[in-house]
Amino acid sequence: MQKPTKTELARKLRRTQSNSEAIFWREVRGRLLAGFKFRRQVPIDKYIADFVCESAKLIVELDGHQHADTKEADLRRTTVLESKGYRLIRFWNDDVYDNLDGVMMEVLRELEIASNREL
Repeated sequence: MQKPTKTELARKLRRTQSNSEAIFWREVRGRLLAGFKFRRQVPIDKYIADFVCESAKLIVELDGHQHADTKEADLRRTTVLESKGYRLIRFWNDDVYDNLDGVMMEVLRELEIASNREL
């Protein structure tokens, strides 16, 4: 059986999103967050980023408990994505469930910082 392409894998991830991803997507889709456009499950280099705002070059990753054991791999991933010009911020799934307003405020702060850099 042939290995799926990054695009095929991204499409599958969009169809099978986690609960925290669905909650976050509900908050940012359709330019709901201060007019910033987000895409989800975006192939970048050899990775698929959870959420990307291209205009701000910001990636938002939502991590489940499995990431507690993959710190080195996550660091490599962050290094590669940052080398492509992105800023990456991570939240635990529990942050989305327990403090969605705080998560959204932090994302908005990062978007505003990125926007000010462009001026």
